[in-house]
Amino acid sequence: MADPYAILGVARNASEKDIKSAYRKLAKELHPDRNTDNPKAAERFSEVTNAYDLLSDATKRAQFDRGEIDGDGNPANPFAGMGGGGGGGNPFGGGGFSGGGAEGIDLSDLFDGLFGGGGSRGGGRPGGGFGGGARRPPAKGANVSYRLKVSLTDAATRAPQRITLSDGKTIDLKLPAGVEDGTQMRLAGKGEPGSGGNGDAIVTIAIDSHPWFKRDGDNLRLDLPITLDEAVNGAKVKVPTADGAVMLTVAPGSSSGKVLRLKGKGMSKKDGTNGDQLVTLEIELPGDDEELKRRLDGWRDTSNPRSRLGV
Repeated sequence: MADPYAILGVARNASEKDIKSAYRKLAKELHPDRNTDNPKAAERFSEVTNAYDLLSDATKRAQFDRGEIDGDGNPANPFAGMGGGGGGGNPFGGGGFSGGGAEGIDLSDLFDGLFGGGGSRGGGRPGGGFGGGARRPPAKGANVSYRLKVSLTDAATRAPQRITLSDGKTIDLKLPAGVEDGTQMRLAGKGEPGSGGNGDAIVTIAIDSHPWFKRDGDNLRLDLPITLDEAVNGAKVKVPTADGAVMLTVAPGSSSGKVLRLKGKGMSKKDGTNGDQLVTLEIELPGDDEELKRRLDGWRDTSNPRSRLGV
């Protein structure tokens, strides 16, 4: 794999925040759901995800920066440390196989010890070959990406979710605190099988819009219709929230646009608490009410509600 920094388009000294931001931008552009007619986008999405997996792991990132592993997480130089001092490229040191220092040594024994035995010696692997420490570890299977749609109210209350994997099995998920549109969840071992074990499932959360709730940071907003009678005389009215209806007190003389706050009825926050629900009152007048016209006949409101606007 190429340099993960280059794949994400960030500098080698990029912060964790910069790396995450670059990944989220690329993942949104390249997600398979948005590029159904472009198979190369899916390949690039996988490449970007693998690069982020490496750089978001502090240990692996440090190993890559030191040159100990490559962009796939495999040992970058399995022969490091085998060389002698000044052997002219000979990994066994001493200046070569012939000449000073090599006299009296059975070179076949030397090879057996370093490479695990030749094909003609008992107990060795056929054809020699390097020992297990020099081989790349078995590769894990590929990660599999999923997109899970979650309702706004479920995101607010962190309601349990269920997802069906590519093998037909279903898994129940608990949404993380502070879940947002684009939040990713990793299901270890739920990806494609491989000789080194299964890859992971990467679940990207997509939060749906709602017909009357609107997200405002950690808060939820709701426009609540009330009658003229409820506004003038005050009332206790039922108001929907993400986790069920509650009663709300409307004070006498309330005007349209007045905002009431329901504590803890908003979106889930990263600290495990919830924001608030902000309820904006909207007075709805009846379309053609003869009784109301009769009661107001001859009455005029002499106040000027537009005076604060300078008119």
